[in-house]
Amino acid sequence: MRVGLYPGTFDPITLGHIDIIRRASALVDKLVIGVAINRDKGPLFSLEERVSMIEQECASLSEQTGTEIVAHPFENLLIDCAHDVGAQIIVRGLRAVADFEYEFQMVGMNRALDDSIETVFLMAEARHQAIASKLVKEIARLHGDVSKFVTPPVNTALIERLGAHRD
Repeated sequence: MRVGLYPGTFDPITLGHIDIIRRASALVDKLVIGVAINRDKGPLFSLEERVSMIEQECASLSEQTGTEIVAHPFENLLIDCAHDVGAQIIVRGLRAVADFEYEFQMVGMNRALDDSIETVFLMAEARHQAIASKLVKEIARLHGDVSKFVTPPVNTALIERLGAHRD
């Protein structure tokens, strides 16, 4: 069984993330969405809320693709998480050249820790390339409409969390 690991904070999960998940599902039999605890980032949503959003958003995608998709919280090194879930592949999404420079360094470090685990980069579709959770949260905080960047349930969660109504 080919197992892939797609790590991130997913705070919140966006249409860009879902695009990468959908496309990564074609490459593996099981895709583990590694939800980074990362207390330093001060997430808007709790770990439990982020895991729940991922499970909700990925349920139908799993049925459509026939790929098992599971959420897995982690707080250790990415390479250790890959070992924990039996992943042979780490999936990383790229939006821009700046992403690649950072990811290139990470791949080098991960390969030094364990060169048996490959990293695969997937570019988000053009319409999703500018989407970043950080920007989505900032737009939502300033009462902007983020409905074209997230699914309706995630949009509702943002509205409820930030206490403002957006149409």
